[in-house]
Amino acid sequence: MKTAQAGTLESMDCIVTVTETEKGRGISISMEGASIVRFGEAMLKATKDTLKSLGVRDISVSIQDNGAGDLVLKARVEAAVRRLAEVKAA
Repeated sequence: MKTAQAGTLESMDCIVTVTETEKGRGISISMEGASIVRFGEAMLKATKDTLKSLGVRDISVSIQDNGAGDLVLKARVEAAVRRLAEVKAA
């Protein structure tokens, strides 16, 4: 399975790792980090919204958060998905 990543573990950032899954498996999201307790639902929604806007239906997403805001999270998810598409095309 192919994997791609975007982001850092710097303060106010996150690392998003995406892994291709079999067609029909849907979206799987796992999250780690101190902000998850407080902002987990908002992060989950932002991730799902970004995946939906990119037309992604089958993917596994892992988020290691270090205080990233919504815009940063969305940008990291999009970058990781686009990198995965490049890896798959190669």
